[in-house]
Amino acid sequence: MRRIVRIKRVDLPGDKKVGSIITRIKGIKFSMSHAILNSLNIDGNTLLGELPDEDLERLKKAIDDPSSLGLPSWLFNRRGDIETGEDKHLTGMDIPLTVREDIKRMKETKSLKGFRHALGLKVRGQRTKAHPRKGRAVGVVTKRRAAKMQKKEAKPKKQEAKGGKKKK
Repeated sequence: MRRIVRIKRVDLPGDKKVGSIITRIKGIKFSMSHAILNSLNIDGNTLLGELPDEDLERLKKAIDDPSSLGLPSWLFNRRGDIETGEDKHLTGMDIPLTVREDIKRMKETKSLKGFRHALGLKVRGQRTKAHPRKGRAVGVVTKRRAAKMQKKEAKPKKQEAKGGKKKK
């Protein structure tokens, strides 16, 4: 029995069930893991470290290219790729790299989503009146607070130095 199995640059413990442990690979979720295991005729309850070498190699190849298994296209996470037009399933570090390229392409083509990404605003139609306050000063300055701030700035500093009233 193997203690650690390495698939797609992820170290997976060999003492866990195959059906649930391969979901630790980025891009492989529950439905995709079960579809892969069913198409390869591997029991999801067997331990990953106890898989025979040939089954482990088939599993690695299937995770690298799940389209070769004849799975339905709705299972893939990138259908109708813009560059190639084919259905793909991205795993591992391919996901953030592709998302970054997509955002860069939207900014270059100056689409609405690209503008909103560039400005750091919400992209998918959410309201922006109350919650999206990341990266900006948070808090509302009322008229009363603004007046107090102006009075503090206008006070001469000599009164404070002479020993004016102490605040409690």
